[in-house]
Amino acid sequence: MTQVGWIAVDWGTTHLRAYAMGPAGVCAEASSADGMGALNRDGYEPALLRLAEPWLDAGRVTPVIACGMAGSRQGWHEAPYRSVPCTPLDAGQLIAVPTRDARLAVRLVPGLKQAQPADVMRGEETQIAGALALMPGFDGVLCLPGTHSKWVHVSAGEVVSFQTFMTGELFALLSTQSVLRHGMADDGWEDAAFDAALSETLSRPERIGTRLFALRAEGLIAGLGAAAAKARLSGLLIGLELAGSRACWLGQPIAIIGADRLSALYARALAAQGASSRLLSARDTVIAGLSAARHDILERTR
Repeated sequence: MTQVGWIAVDWGTTHLRAYAMGPAGVCAEASSADGMGALNRDGYEPALLRLAEPWLDAGRVTPVIACGMAGSRQGWHEAPYRSVPCTPLDAGQLIAVPTRDARLAVRLVPGLKQAQPADVMRGEETQIAGALALMPGFDGVLCLPGTHSKWVHVSAGEVVSFQTFMTGELFALLSTQSVLRHGMADDGWEDAAFDAALSETLSRPERIGTRLFALRAEGLIAGLGAAAAKARLSGLLIGLELAGSRACWLGQPIAIIGADRLSALYARALAAQGASSRLLSARDTVIAGLSAARHDILERTR
């Protein structure tokens, strides 16, 4: 394997992903279930070493740049939020973390905060930096769907403002822990059910409460199947998110950063409203963002 120049790390709540970076980009990668939720503060360095040990050389220090929950208050070492408007990532404000293993030189990427209305992000700022590296000169809106979806207005290379929607978390809670769970024990899917529910919520978002319970009622008395129920729940919640963020994305260039299937759902939902979007891989934008930070660090030391 090509000698590893540095290591890029994406540290989420449930997963840890590490990338060995060489002159041509990623030369090896590894992942584990050692996310923030599974670790105490002393567990971060050993978790990283379990993945990165094969990439380290004795007597040589390997730089590590990590984004995500390792920099949270409950993480490895707190990397305080930076205030918007600002560039998504500033190499000069990365936070150095003391390590026991002398082969590691770890720096953490700070998240971003917004005072009014109050909002925060951690990890997404690196994806945003990567998206801007992959789309030079982009001015518009970035959508980052997930557990806590973000809608981000970017202009002139800066994050101007953003808003968060708990869409993914609400879907998980409602489909697995509410009364609706009884009608959703299925991995199937129906596009038509998604589209109809999306349209319902965008037209009458104030009726979300009654439309949610209707999923249970229709399952009991009208034979609504699990695949249709799950697709309708997704359509209702994504529709509610699009209704709430409409002022942000309407008439703007839009790029979506996320997992393929979820990003495709958001693109479908936006297309139903006459809005086109470009899809970017979450993995690619994380790597591009961390690589941009590494490049800036090298430029500062010249």
